[in-house]
Amino acid sequence: MAFLATSNSRARRCAYRLPRIPRRWVATAALAVAAFISSAVAADKEHGTLVLEVPMYVAPDTSAQKVAIATRGRDTFLMGRSIIDGKPWAHVLVVVESGLEEPREVSGWVEGRAVITESSPNGDQIVFGEAVDSERQAETPGGRRHANEDAMRLYYRMQEYFPTSPLAGEAMWRAADLRWQLEKSGLLTRPSARERSAELRSEIDDSAMREVMKKFPHTQWSDRASYAVLDNKLCGEWKDDPKCPEKESEMFEHYAHEHPQSPKAAEALYKAAWRQAALVEMLKTAHQTDKAEKARRKGIEIAQELAAKYLEDDWKPRAVALIYALQQNVPADLAGGKSFGR
Repeated sequence: MAFLATSNSRARRCAYRLPRIPRRWVATAALAVAAFISSAVAADKEHGTLVLEVPMYVAPDTSAQKVAIATRGRDTFLMGRSIIDGKPWAHVLVVVESGLEEPREVSGWVEGRAVITESSPNGDQIVFGEAVDSERQAETPGGRRHANEDAMRLYYRMQEYFPTSPLAGEAMWRAADLRWQLEKSGLLTRPSARERSAELRSEIDDSAMREVMKKFPHTQWSDRASYAVLDNKLCGEWKDDPKCPEKESEMFEHYAHEHPQSPKAAEALYKAAWRQAALVEMLKTAHQTDKAEKARRKGIEIAQELAAKYLEDDWKPRAVALIYALQQNVPADLAGGKSFGR
């Protein structure tokens, strides 16, 4: 009995030596556990996305506390659905962002009509259609703020959740192109955009374009992606350096020959011919007459190839006009010698 009493007293003394756990640690741990449980539950639930910007509530009631605002195209897990007073509700786990905060997973209740999942009838067309509407709203003067970003996410979610849809390739390309154009417009505002060498300019992230090429090889979408990434190889401003239009002309001509069925092949040939025309004027100014004549003949040759191969759209008449200008020694409009983004 004495031994037991001694043991119990030692146990009590040991217990007293345990550090107190701050309440905020307990709260943080509880939130982490809750997030883990939500993620684990979501892993077994249906994937989907939001086609409307909606508030998230702690309960299926508009008078309940709001936990976040979920925007279009967000990655969403459907946890369940309910009908309350005739109104459809969806319990979801959504990745949301707020200002400069890191993205986080938030669970809550949203209006059921805002959620489109993999099993929704015509879900691919609905998500694609909402993406198109968002893109058009972005192009409208005074249009909805961040509509382009919404369209980009919606296009990407559409091909992610409906990979066998006939719209999947187009959706993935449009998502990549919107991302490309948004990043490109940002780069054009930087002083480095005027650097002659592309190596001195920040590159546009081409990971989304590379994904299009990987998922949809030998299609018009991979051809378009291959054309887009050429932006990273263009000079900023030529600054009277004939190497810039010469190198770019070769690059565009090579693309057109490597991708003859591409929707961008005719445009690539025109840009190749136009750069030869620009090169003529630069070489004349530098009193390099022989090289200027060689560039003139090369420009005519490329433009004639374009006019013979591609009869649709307006590329043929533009090529014919360029041929006339080169034949009549009409100076090309250098437009300030700018290349990147042209």
